[in-house]
This record gives sequence, C-alpha cells and structure tokens, in this order.
Amino acid sequence: MQDVQTVFIILLENRSWSNIKGSSSAPYINNTLLPIASHAEQYFTPPGLHPSLPNYLWLEAGSNFGITVDEDPSAGHQSTTNHLVTLLNNAGISWTSYQEDITGSVCPLTAVNKYAPKHNPMVYFDDVTNTNTSSSAYCIANVRPYTELATDLQNNTVTRYNFITPNLTNDMHDAAAPVNDAIKQGDTWLSINIPKILNSQAYTNGGAIFIVWDEGTSSSDGPIGMIILSRLARGGAYSNTVHYTHSSTLRTMQEIFNVAPFLRGATNATDLSDLFNPFPGIINVTPGCGGL
Repeated sequence: MQDVQTVFIILLENRSWSNIKGSSSAPYINNTLLPIASHAEQYFTPPGLHPSLPNYLWLEAGSNFGITVDEDPSAGHQSTTNHLVTLLNNAGISWTSYQEDITGSVCPLTAVNKYAPKHNPMVYFDDVTNTNTSSSAYCIANVRPYTELATDLQNNTVTRYNFITPNLTNDMHDAAAPVNDAIKQGDTWLSINIPKILNSQAYTNGGAIFIVWDEGTSSSDGPIGMIILSRLARGGAYSNTVHYTHSSTLRTMQEIFNVAPFLRGATNATDLSDLFNPFPGIINVTPGCGGL
C-alpha cells in the first residue's frame, strides 16, 4: 500500500452491498471487476451517519461537523484547515476533484445540471473556496469538470489524489429514462470509464482505484461496497470480513500520502492495508484483465 503513487476514488450512491453483489443490474462490477479486484464484505458508514453530505465530509475530514442534512456550502461551510486536501497541498501533493456536469469556469457551490455540491466535499471548506467565493482561483484550479480526466490521463498529467463523482444519474442515485435502473446506469458508467484509468500510465505506475458507496439503501449503515483495483492490491477476487468505515478510507489515504496528523475519526481506524499485497515490491498482474 505504501507503494501507491496515484489514487482514484470514485463515489457512488445509496446502495447496500447486498443490492450490488450478484445483481443482474451490475454485470460489469460482478463479472469483470470483482474477479480481478480486492473487496470488503463488512464496510460501513460511521454509525448512523446519513444522508449524503455527512458521509462525504467524513471521507475528507473524519467528521460530519454536526451536519445531519444535505445543505449547500453557504449553510454548511467549515473554517477548519484540518482536512485531507489541505494536508496534501501543504505537503506539495497535487489533488483534483473531478465532478461530472460542472462547467469549470466557477467554483461550483450550488447545484447545476445533475451535479450536487453535497457530493463534492472539498467545496465545504473555506480555505478551498475562499469562504464561498464562486470566483476562487484555487477552487477552480482544483475542482474540474469530469470530462477533463480522459485528457489528463492521456497526457499523463493527472494529479496524485483524484476524487471522482459521477452525476446523479451515473452514480446510482437516480433512476432515469431510458434505462430506469439506477444500479445498471452506474454499472454502465463504470464499464465505460474504468478502462480509461486502467489503461493509463498513472494507473500502471503505482495507481489504485477505490470504488465506494456513500451509504446503504434506504439510509442503511451497510455493509456497503468497497472495491480496490491496483497492481499493488491482492486482487484475484480477494475479500475479507474486517470491519471498516469511511474512517478506514481516510486513514488509508493519509498513510498512502504520508500526511499527518490523522484526522479525527481516522485516528484509531483500521486501514485498508489487508486488501493490498502484503509483500511490498511484488506486483500483482492478472493476465487478460485489460491493463490491471
């Protein structure tokens, strides 16, 4: 895990693992990804943490800061600088929040098209947005339209920490015509977009993809999905029953990039290291897996 150089974390919405694993609506996840990935069987939200925004904030900062509703940054913004992307920035580690359906011309503090700020935790921190300033240069530079990722991958200019949020149709949040199956919509999106990352130099040279859901079906704590694709992961359909939460993911990100102090809930969390190859320096390459 310490050999991971570039992280791609993809956030999906509102589905328990029991609704995904074995589902006929998720053939790409079940038939293509799981056989080559590592995954967790007992990954949960922090206890009782709902709806979306509190979970996204937790992944960024190890706390929901008392927020228990979905609200825009105008109401839910935080003054603390003690959160992940600021630790990364202070350490000289580049980061991008790729958000589907934003324009890239402003800091996206309100909903537009099928983009929802509640799924973009970085814009809730004053040091990222210059306290809710839509023209914040730092925010605009680091919060980019998802459409730019393909070019960044092709040019090998992706940053080291990449937080990716599909829009409300593609992240399994909302069923929409003509498919009218939210799980299938998200699975299809993954089938189109994951190969772009797998075939990139950034992935081949120490990359890791984390696919995780924010919370379970009907605001369940879980279990929810956590799937890891990496040449440095155990892979080969490896799974475990270790109890994890979003604190585990945050701690893992801090360990990968060696940034401290551990943030709030991450302090005493179990990291995701068991899902990675226990023998540093040994690369797992599974033949015929599209670049894995």
